[in-house]
Amino acid sequence: MSNTVLMGAQWGDEGKGKIIDVLTENIDLVVRYQGGSNAGHTVEVGDKKYVLHLIPSGILRENTVNVVANGVVVNLVSIKEEIDGLVEKGINLAGRLFVGDRAHIVFPYHQMLDAAKEALCSDETKIGTTKRGIGPAYADKASRTGLRMGDLLDPIFPELLKTRAEFANKELEFLGAETFDVDALIAQFIELAEFMKPFITDAVVMINDAVEAKKSILFEGAQGTMLDIEFGTYPFVTSSSTTTGGAATGSGLAMRHIDQVVGVIKAYTTRVGEGPFPTELFDDVGAHIAKIGAEFGATTGRPRRCGWFDAVVGRYASMINGVDYWAMTKLDVLDELETLKICVAYEADGETYTSVPSNIRILEKCKPVYEEMPGWCSSTKDVTKYEDLPEAAKAYVSRLCELTNAKLGILSVGPKRSSTLRIAL
Repeated sequence: MSNTVLMGAQWGDEGKGKIIDVLTENIDLVVRYQGGSNAGHTVEVGDKKYVLHLIPSGILRENTVNVVANGVVVNLVSIKEEIDGLVEKGINLAGRLFVGDRAHIVFPYHQMLDAAKEALCSDETKIGTTKRGIGPAYADKASRTGLRMGDLLDPIFPELLKTRAEFANKELEFLGAETFDVDALIAQFIELAEFMKPFITDAVVMINDAVEAKKSILFEGAQGTMLDIEFGTYPFVTSSSTTTGGAATGSGLAMRHIDQVVGVIKAYTTRVGEGPFPTELFDDVGAHIAKIGAEFGATTGRPRRCGWFDAVVGRYASMINGVDYWAMTKLDVLDELETLKICVAYEADGETYTSVPSNIRILEKCKPVYEEMPGWCSSTKDVTKYEDLPEAAKAYVSRLCELTNAKLGILSVGPKRSSTLRIAL
């Protein structure tokens, strides 16, 4: 069976949750490989809507096993809430949800540090963090002071947490922020440790055993390529490897076992938070896209910035990730627009850029070079076959694929499972 990496090709919020849900119909194992509770997947199944932040979307398929792997930073309060919510909705988790013992833990003090550091930034230097503690948790991981899920199983966990919590209080005091009650924190996490123990496992062995058993695996990424700590619009990025490479380091699976890469990309572009966004729209068209596309973050509720499709970003993401197929989403959001624009290059200071500049100060100056295509001005929401799409819609999708050097595999024309056209996968 094949092993597939599914990742976002823009700034996140591309609709990965829905695509993962569609693909997991015949998948044995779904592995979340990076990010934390700062990400969110919204999936609609029938008349029910599920919003997941840490638990893989494959949990909604009753025969699929789901793993939160070592590349993820786990907020225990958040994942407990998700577990409780799924159980209340009748989702069976027994033997279907596991958390890797090498995954690092996000503690409340990480969130406090996140907010305190952002508060000290000027408007020009704010990152636009979700204040979920993700950056500080990854910073602890890199500085080798973090605590991992496996530590919850160790009798000395309270002592380990006390040492780290006391140091965090000193950091907060230095930043001029409010400190916290260390003993109360320890008591809270002793209870959470007991709750989480049945889910903790050696995920590296579990994943590799699944490969040996010829089971099919889907590696689920969070956020998107342009938020990657290495390749994104640094410093306006997240703190983990959101690209295909992160699937290997975030799960313990060798790259040679990955068979294909599916990139999820919107038929337009959105971004949440701070940072440059060359195709951003500030007019009625941008407002229309935001309204029709319900462009609000699943995790934070923040409105997303909306813009025309950026083929420079799409081409860059295709190259970085080795995309085999696009899963293109939200084509239906463009149904009412008479004219569509596609960014094919950038211009700044007399220079033309056909790839994303690494220098953030150059990217901030970049103006999009557009080509225009006619819209189709008819609904695509009830279309069930690609061949039945309006000719102008097919031409638009074809042009996006041509400009980004990848084939079309899936086309989504609505949020439900049924609103999904399979092309090549």
